[in-house]
Amino acid sequence: MSSMPVSRPGRTVEWRFRHLPVLILMLCLRQTGAGQCSGIASTPQAAADCAAYAVPLGKVVPLDSMHSYSLAELIDLAERNNPSTRVAWERTWQRADELGIAKSSYYPLLAGAAVFGDQRGITPFPKPIAPRGYVMVEVPSVIPQVSLEYLLFDFGRRGAEVDAATAEKLAAGANFIQANQTVAFRVASAFYQLLTQQERLAAAEATLKTAQTTADAAEFQLRNGRATLPDVLNARAEASQAAFDRESADGDEKVARVALTEAVGVEPSPNVVIDAANSAPMPSELAASIDVLIDRAIADRPDLAAQAAQIRAADDAIRAARSDYWPQIVLQGSAAQTSIWPTADYGQLGYASQPTWATALSVRWKLFDGGERKNEVARAESKKREAQETMREKRDQATREVWTAYIGFRTALRKQQAAVALLDSATASYSSSLDAYRYGVKNLIDVVTAERQLAQARLSSVSARSQLFLEAVNLEFVTGNLLRTGPRATTNSPSAPAIPAPSPAPPPSSNPPQDDRQR
Repeated sequence: MSSMPVSRPGRTVEWRFRHLPVLILMLCLRQTGAGQCSGIASTPQAAADCAAYAVPLGKVVPLDSMHSYSLAELIDLAERNNPSTRVAWERTWQRADELGIAKSSYYPLLAGAAVFGDQRGITPFPKPIAPRGYVMVEVPSVIPQVSLEYLLFDFGRRGAEVDAATAEKLAAGANFIQANQTVAFRVASAFYQLLTQQERLAAAEATLKTAQTTADAAEFQLRNGRATLPDVLNARAEASQAAFDRESADGDEKVARVALTEAVGVEPSPNVVIDAANSAPMPSELAASIDVLIDRAIADRPDLAAQAAQIRAADDAIRAARSDYWPQIVLQGSAAQTSIWPTADYGQLGYASQPTWATALSVRWKLFDGGERKNEVARAESKKREAQETMREKRDQATREVWTAYIGFRTALRKQQAAVALLDSATASYSSSLDAYRYGVKNLIDVVTAERQLAQARLSSVSARSQLFLEAVNLEFVTGNLLRTGPRATTNSPSAPAIPAPSPAPPPSSNPPQDDRQR
């Protein structure tokens, strides 16, 4: 069976996102009714119920190479297409079926059978009655029958099994949410990695134009006798290096496209277009303290909820194992219509077609089993201890991940602020160095140094901006709030200008001014 349920009518994505930060984008995405229940189920119980009753979607949704995808649309596609979400959905479906199997033990077992037979046998008789001392009897028969078996009392075994199956279903629902969050995080990371590579490509193209402007200025100075041939060759070498960097950035951008399509769960290909506007509100500060974020993660993370359900299931397994030490009371009965046509080689036998029945109330009690029940209880108790230790490990891991994401976001925020200042300074430095070179105040080495600083500042600005978005979505992910309606971990600035890509300086004038006043 295919795994993806069809989105509910009226809950499709109704608006386009223009490269919003993931935190706002996820808040909107939660209202879209994603194709795998995640948009309408944010609790383990709701996710498990949705997966149990949703209609499967059999086809993998392909990407449209002519459509510009927002991050919300890509995440929605990934939830439908990614194999890990499909596997999690199927497992949730299976746990719901196992709960139904466990509940069925509360009902009686009713079975129908029909026996069509023919039996031939020898019955000894005294010779005064039978001349040969025996009678050969043949009995054809038809016996339709209905049997009933009903377990009346078992000292809580069925209840423990139902409770364990319920806990397993909740664990599967939590794991289903975790799988969707993980896929959403992977898609968001790949999306921003692609955006980073696109902005790096734009920065590399701007750097190439800057290098060409520097080379043009050097050649102009050479023609006017204010520069040497090595200066021109050095400037040309910088332009060639910028062209090389531009081609490298172009290749990295195409590889990032392939990685994004792989994260979405479609055939890896560079044929994907993303909706990436150059301005968007950026995360500006943390909205909660580290203690609040840790408490939120412990309470909301689906992997911890799944592990808590596993502990409850282990408790129920212990109850079920211990119930085997007590007897079971079973009601059994059967009713049939027995029809026979007996014949004998001596004498005459009569035809019969009569209702027949049997009933019994039995008590089953294992008195000795060679230690099976003892070992079952010991194994169930060991599994509970294992689940408890796993929970302790997961809680420590969650705390560590929240601390790491908290520090990472604060660091990324400061780096982004520093990168903006660095880019402004590098832009001003290059412009002034180029002007000074044109007027003969500085040499080409100063211009090339400023040019390299500007190129590095552009790349730093691109990396810092994308890293800030990634750290923001990572903070939501590690606190368990991705694709959910909880309060966000960060706040956003009202607006954020695009990373400036300084235009290349104008070509040198044929009649440069003679002094600063004229400039």
